[in-house]
Amino acid sequence: MNWKQLLSTKRLGMEGRQTSNDDRTEFQRDYDRLIFSAPFRRLQNKTQVFPLPHSIFVHNRLTHSLEVSSVGRSLGNDSARLLMERHPELVNSHLLEMGSIVSAACLAHDLGNPPFGHSGEKAIATYFSEGAGHWLRTYEDSETGERLLPVEWSDFTHYEGNANAFRLLTHQFKGRRPGGFVMTYSTLASIVKYPHSSTLAGDKQKFGFFEAERETYEKIAAELGIIRRAEKYCRYPLVYLVEAADDICYEIMDIEDAHKLKLLSTKETTDLLLAYFPEDKRDQLLHVMRSSRVDDVNEQIVFLRSSVINLLENQCVKVFVDNEESLLNGTFEGSLLQHIDPLPRSAYDACVAVSHRSIYHSKDVVDIELAGFRVMTSLVDTFIDAVMHPDRAYSQLLLHRVSSQYDTQAPRLYDRILSVLDYISGMTDVYALDLYRNINGMVLPGM
Repeated sequence: MNWKQLLSTKRLGMEGRQTSNDDRTEFQRDYDRLIFSAPFRRLQNKTQVFPLPHSIFVHNRLTHSLEVSSVGRSLGNDSARLLMERHPELVNSHLLEMGSIVSAACLAHDLGNPPFGHSGEKAIATYFSEGAGHWLRTYEDSETGERLLPVEWSDFTHYEGNANAFRLLTHQFKGRRPGGFVMTYSTLASIVKYPHSSTLAGDKQKFGFFEAERETYEKIAAELGIIRRAEKYCRYPLVYLVEAADDICYEIMDIEDAHKLKLLSTKETTDLLLAYFPEDKRDQLLHVMRSSRVDDVNEQIVFLRSSVINLLENQCVKVFVDNEESLLNGTFEGSLLQHIDPLPRSAYDACVAVSHRSIYHSKDVVDIELAGFRVMTSLVDTFIDAVMHPDRAYSQLLLHRVSSQYDTQAPRLYDRILSVLDYISGMTDVYALDLYRNINGMVLPGM
């Protein structure tokens, strides 16, 4: 792969048409389209990890995405600057706009996540694989004889927010323009962490695009020159920067949130964050904290957290630039964080272990996962039944609730089921919960 071809301003749905003449670059326009979009605004009421309390502000999907975008911009800009020193012949390419591409892709990386965090994804997938929707695997339309193809069934049993984000950005929903958000090819390629279909997802259950969007991804990959080996594509190089920004923010900010919620003590949190640095640097950081006369413990943790993020950002830039050749050859293995220096890598692993032990399995987190699982499973089951039996009176009432952009009357069974998942995955946590209560008769409007 080569940078000139990889960094393209061509837009999906606007191929061959003249680009804008305003002062923004095409990749800055991608960023602006995302940040002013309704799906992005809805992230403010989607769970990141913790329930959304009123007394203590913790991260939701919106604040997480903004932070990831900020770190991603730094990763892209710093990498581009070093690569330009190595490749001055690329001065007329879009290499120096790498930060804008990564920043926009980071904004979009969680757009496809359903309500209630990862439990929402799991609820949808297990509804088909082991729940009430398992009957659809062998269902055959009595009139047309249509059945779900193996790859289509696999899309549902491996349902994935990453693939849904790519669909949200590229699919032509009813009444919308071709090309979805009409994003640049480079920004779209940057969000596909797992560039293969669901049939190749393996034990990790991860894949990059539904069968419905397979041709779209193949079109983008061909245009950008992304290498394909057998049935899988190699990762688009900027995906590694998006992934690094996400992993850095996800892990380090969860530690800070856990401290605010008193799941971790100040000493535990301080020790975890100082462990990223050698002894002499730890002494410097502690000296700065004490000499700054900041007495607020939370602000002291913020200082350490920002120092860790800066360290990890610099480390990932170094790995990215040092491994340019293998990234372009599609032979780089693992994530950037897996290749950073041993000390910060060990500290990062320690944070991951603490998160799994003390955060992700805490009572509040598990409780919202349990509730979210029940809400999501019920909604999927109810609306799948409605699209399968649209002539029933109750089905008609339900389908009137669905926005016209979702094609619940599509000719293909696969597309009708996808329309239900499009509708439900786009909900906020509160909307999903309110709808669940309404259709189950738990509350009545105005009462």
